[in-house]
Amino acid sequence: MAHLLGAENLSIAFGTRTILDGVSLGLDQGDRIGMVGRNGDGKSTLMRLLAERQTPDGGRVTRRRDVTVGYLDQSDVLDGELTVGRAIVGDAADHEWASNPRIRDVMSGLVQEVDWNAKVSSLSGGQKRRVALAKLLMGDDDVVMLDEPTNHLDVEGVAWLARHLKQRWRATDGALLVVTHDRWFLDEVCTRTWEVHDAVVDPFDGGYAAYVLARAERDRTAAVVEGKRQQLIKKELAWLRRGAPARTSKPKFRIEAANTLIADVPEPRDTLSLNKMATARLGKDVLDLESVSLTLGETELFRNITLRLAPGQRLGIVGVNGAGKTTLLRLLNGTVEPTSGRLKRGKTVQTAVLTQEVRELDEVADLRVIEVIEKEKRVFNVGGRELSAGQLVEQLGFSSQRQWTPVRELSGGERRRLQLLRLLVGEPNVLMLDEPTNDLDTDTLAAVEDVLDGWPGTLVVVSHDRYLLERVTDTQMALLGDGKLRDLPGGVDQYLELREAALASGGAGGGGASQATRAAQAGASRPDAAHGSATATAVAGSLYSEADKRTARKDLTRIERQLNKLAAQADKVHEQMNAETAGGNPDFERLADLNAKLKAVAAEQEELEMEWLEASEILE
Repeated sequence: MAHLLGAENLSIAFGTRTILDGVSLGLDQGDRIGMVGRNGDGKSTLMRLLAERQTPDGGRVTRRRDVTVGYLDQSDVLDGELTVGRAIVGDAADHEWASNPRIRDVMSGLVQEVDWNAKVSSLSGGQKRRVALAKLLMGDDDVVMLDEPTNHLDVEGVAWLARHLKQRWRATDGALLVVTHDRWFLDEVCTRTWEVHDAVVDPFDGGYAAYVLARAERDRTAAVVEGKRQQLIKKELAWLRRGAPARTSKPKFRIEAANTLIADVPEPRDTLSLNKMATARLGKDVLDLESVSLTLGETELFRNITLRLAPGQRLGIVGVNGAGKTTLLRLLNGTVEPTSGRLKRGKTVQTAVLTQEVRELDEVADLRVIEVIEKEKRVFNVGGRELSAGQLVEQLGFSSQRQWTPVRELSGGERRRLQLLRLLVGEPNVLMLDEPTNDLDTDTLAAVEDVLDGWPGTLVVVSHDRYLLERVTDTQMALLGDGKLRDLPGGVDQYLELREAALASGGAGGGGASQATRAAQAGASRPDAAHGSATATAVAGSLYSEADKRTARKDLTRIERQLNKLAAQADKVHEQMNAETAGGNPDFERLADLNAKLKAVAAEQEELEMEWLEASEILE
């Protein structure tokens, strides 16, 4: 594979802190590389250096003469006075870009619902991000560098971007370098991983999952080596304590050997450990939204929705931007009153909400990190041990020096970590998280997930990070922008299928086509455009008739009766198995027969449940 660009002995420092020290690496054709590492370790700095947007203190960046690089910065770099159309395509006429199938795909995937004539300055953060991404992807660069491209994108947008990047080049063409905390995206798109840490870059083959396995093996090997080193150090130091006087040459040699061993011990890397906090007791009643409707201005966000949270339930919420995911959390928390319907709240419920903006920390912006936690308590019981506030925040990744940093000077990821700990020490039993992965690096995310895995209370998570949703929640629900709250037995994959069907049929939640999309459709007189039209017609023609719905209602009644009978049969078999084992001398052949019968009943139940879901889909 041809070499595209590379770095030789790159070094850069900010103040007294070295970010990169003598880093050499390269990008070849066909590379799809994801960069991971803790916040502040230099991922974005390395990308800016490779894109020649920043000058290193030492070393150099080389690139082949004809190589072009497209670069997406984290910050907003668009001219706010331009319209969306001018910002993306400049002065090009519609027919000049609308006849290109790749550009049409970018337009429909990213800016379909953005007003083509709106000023960039009037857009939301997420819309600006989509416009900047669309402008970049319309180009024909040899190397594409993306710094946190999934920020502000919903699940659907992340899935589209992954699909686009996989299809953008042939396997041996182009190169991609991406910094993102979205682990699903890394696994879906990348074939190699660079870990940036401690001023160096370690390469790994494979995406995020392969990187985690390789790093675990590397750490295990390092631990074995370090164990042997520590044993040798102990022997040398013991010898020094009982050895001959230091005047002779032999003790001096042994002293130098021991000092060399001690000096060669590597500094431990920063670790992040979030421990389980105590949780207030939760009764059988938690939070219920009963027949709730909500209208804000002229927009009806919810129409007669019902949601019942059970003790210990772990619910994930996905949905299109503007469908009301954050508002749903506010309804559950009681900070927003419904237009009709009611919120029923259990007597023992104590809620805590991690908001997107973390504005709750503004009131303590002048305090230091440790002072914020000491305001809650000075001593905490964590995992059966008593910890001081200083010990607790240190386990959260704040070093002894960083603990005394004013809150106003913290990075976005540090603010989110601090507020999460602040919520946990309050011992809530219902925890609601609104886009908790924003600004967090992959190591911190893994630590947060470890906490949520063992969270004994009720958990509600709103996120576009499908890796997080599938890891920490057991059930998912969707807001498609049609005022309804829909169960997702098939998880995030089912949500994406529903969105594709809604967009293809032009139904609720699909949104109106933007001027960019209409122009692309008007300029597309190619077979792929005709295929898209045929697909839309096919989906639109698949709507169910009233006769289908009547049949579905009858099927639902029949299936529910059968499921009740099967449940009774399963209970009876369980009773027979209990009776067989109660005497202390069970008949194992009889138990095997009963177990086989129980499995047959469970299989029949599963088939009927699938039929029930299919029938209920027709009625929705």
